[in-house]
Amino acid sequence: MARMPNSGLLGKCRRCIVIVLTIILLLASVEQTSASSPSQKKKHRPEEMSWVKMHKQFPDAFIINGPRNSKRVALTFDDAPDPRFTPQILDVLASYDVCATFFVVGSRAAKHPALVQRIHREGHTIGNHSYNHAVMSKLKDRDFHNQIWRTDAIVSRIIGYHPRFVRPPYGEMLPAQVAWSKRSGYTVVNWDVDSVDWRSNPSSASILRNIKKTLQPGSIVLQHAGGGYGQDLSGTIQALPVLISQLRQKGYQFVTLPELLNQSAAKIK
Repeated sequence: MARMPNSGLLGKCRRCIVIVLTIILLLASVEQTSASSPSQKKKHRPEEMSWVKMHKQFPDAFIINGPRNSKRVALTFDDAPDPRFTPQILDVLASYDVCATFFVVGSRAAKHPALVQRIHREGHTIGNHSYNHAVMSKLKDRDFHNQIWRTDAIVSRIIGYHPRFVRPPYGEMLPAQVAWSKRSGYTVVNWDVDSVDWRSNPSSASILRNIKKTLQPGSIVLQHAGGGYGQDLSGTIQALPVLISQLRQKGYQFVTLPELLNQSAAKIK
């Protein structure tokens, strides 16, 4: 007589089969859901482009230096006007009969219009440095446009012309923003010589070393005539007479951006 299989063993086998089938069905379901659902979008990074490539794309609208065939340099000062430092820089420039270019922040210009008038009255060129020192590359189009337009309106009421030259804070601007600036009659001007006077309140000797590292005919030199809380631009002020004297001894001439780039200070459009 044949023996019947053990009922306990048979029950365990059935349970194992059920578990295995359940796992297979679950895996199939997950795979199908994953295949049919839309893929997750990657985070979009802002468009980036080097200054050199930007200049090649917009040779007349994105500038980092002037012509190299003449020993002329342009001193530029960002973040004006600042009652703590701008008057002292203007005093030095006046004593050496040097005209420079000042990129003003709109909110500061609104608070200190007399200083902006003095900059203009003493023969310096004035440029647009945004309304509140925003990082332009991170702004939506409307906000970016307002940074430029708002400052343009403030400065033009003070000095009587709409500044042509724009310098984005930190030198950051996207190609699409440069294209808009060009269409709107602006010229974006950065620099090829950084004095690094904005970092850790450097000494005049340090500033002079930084400038001499990359200065050459046609250079546009970045310095500052205004600072934030705790920032001291004494090094910039003290370095300026030495810089002017040394470069003149080497045959350099100091010019404004309109003179260096052969473009008007005022916006045409």
